[in-house]
Amino acid sequence: MDTLVGTAIEVLLAITGRFAVWLFSLGRWRAESLDGEEGRIYGAAGALSFIREGRRVITATGQLFAGILFCVFFAGLGMLYAVLV
Repeated sequence: MDTLVGTAIEVLLAITGRFAVWLFSLGRWRAESLDGEEGRIYGAAGALSFIREGRRVITATGQLFAGILFCVFFAGLGMLYAVLV
C-alpha cells in the first residue's frame, strides 16, 4: 500500500511539474511524456533537461523536481500569507 501511495504522489508531483514548466516557460519549453525514453536517448545521464531541435525539453525527473519546487513555493506563500494576515 505504501508503494502505491508513493507512486501516486510521485506522479502527481510530476504532473504538477509539467504544468509548472508550461506555465513559467510560456510554451517555449516542453516536457517529455512520463513514459517516454526521450531523456535516455538524447539527454546525458541524470540530466534534468536537454535541448532537442532547438527547444528545451524537461525530462521526467526534471518534472518531478519542478513539481516539488512548485509545491514548496506555494507552501511558502501560504505561510507568508498566514503570518501577515
